[in-house]
Amino acid sequence: MAFRLFVPILAGATLRERILACIGATIGIALTGVISGLAMGGGPHVALLVAPMGASAVLLFAVPASPLAQPWSIIGGNSISALVGVTVAHFIHDPVMASGLAVALAIAAMSFTRCLHPPGGAAALTAVLGGPAVISAGFLFPFVPVALNSTILVALGYLFHKLARRNYPHVVAPAANSHGTADPPAQQRASFRPEDIDAALTALDETFDIDRDDLERLLRQVELQAMVRSHRTLLCKDIMSRDVVSVPEQATADEARRQLLDHNIRTLPVVDAEARLVGAVGLRELTKAVDTVKSVMAKAGTASPETPAMSLLPALTDGRSHAVVIVDGERRILGLITQTDLLAAAARVQTADKGLAAA
Repeated sequence: MAFRLFVPILAGATLRERILACIGATIGIALTGVISGLAMGGGPHVALLVAPMGASAVLLFAVPASPLAQPWSIIGGNSISALVGVTVAHFIHDPVMASGLAVALAIAAMSFTRCLHPPGGAAALTAVLGGPAVISAGFLFPFVPVALNSTILVALGYLFHKLARRNYPHVVAPAANSHGTADPPAQQRASFRPEDIDAALTALDETFDIDRDDLERLLRQVELQAMVRSHRTLLCKDIMSRDVVSVPEQATADEARRQLLDHNIRTLPVVDAEARLVGAVGLRELTKAVDTVKSVMAKAGTASPETPAMSLLPALTDGRSHAVVIVDGERRILGLITQTDLLAAAARVQTADKGLAAA
């Protein structure tokens, strides 16, 4: 409890993420000021960097997945709010009345233009109370320096996140049906549906700082983790096939095709000269082969013997993968788990659970 104040208050926050946020904010704000200064020139009456950029940097670098931290939210939210503030200050000269109205109208404007960004409220307030530099800029203020600062900051944030291997702008790729039909993916058909999320949000009657698609992705992962926890005693080594048919990477397509048909299997692990796993092929890949399987093999799904078996469910229900190869630390094949293996194991566990419940 002595260190409770230092526990991150954001879900998923780690020390690495916070260090990256500090480094990113340092670079982003410093370079934004430098580049803006070069673009606008110096001088005591030139606002090179507006205060709301500090708040924008917190969102951009500390919570880049937030809907409030996306490029249009930062650029549009700050610029539109500053324009609202300048307009209000032009017509209302009482600073108290102008301040409240500017922030209120900025919220409305950002909401209608789908660029809600908390620092936008500060941009609107700065336009009203900013002093001589803002007054001298007039209606140019929302564009230079506000829009200029915001654009530079977003561009620097984009480069920083790419170098840090972060997903920005944050885009959630929807789970696709690999068969080209309108049905949802197999793992979603027996789970909750998007309309269930909408109904839950309506029932709670609150606004959350998370994109709806991110919320769905999070809930599906929670569902998977709960299932893995409830069946954690069932490990890959308990259900894997151990006599695995594989093929060397220099084998011809005809040899691999014959192995698949002779053994009535759908996935064939590919090994190198030292018997280490390097890929996998199925009939789909072999239709493109012209010489050896090495030229057409796909990346093989892998797991360790101690991995909870139920954690393979997403991989084996994605519509493309038919098996997961169980390997050791040197990628030598120890076994293989197919969709049928996992289905049989799940049925056995369910039957056992019902038996315990009845007893």
